[in-house]
Amino acid sequence: MDIDSLEGTAGTFGGKIKETVGGAIGDRSLQADGVADQVGGTVQKAVGDAVEAVEDGIRPLIDTVRQFARERPFAAAAIAGVLGIALLNTLRGE
Repeated sequence: MDIDSLEGTAGTFGGKIKETVGGAIGDRSLQADGVADQVGGTVQKAVGDAVEAVEDGIRPLIDTVRQFARERPFAAAAIAGVLGIALLNTLRGE
């Protein structure tokens, strides 16, 4: 689990506590802070979940590329050269 996911969950939980306590004692400011903490925690958890999903999706691709480069170093160098030339041509507008 990503650190942002954990911190987001903790922020949401802390916000619920603040909101509940604010409602119980009639402190609207504390209650509003709790709601804001919940929203912030939810957003942070969503970011952490997205980062984790991207990492899980990209990691197998990176492993495959590394294995290919170890098994076929000349082919990997040729592909890297072609991609580099294509990138330079794209950046130059050709």
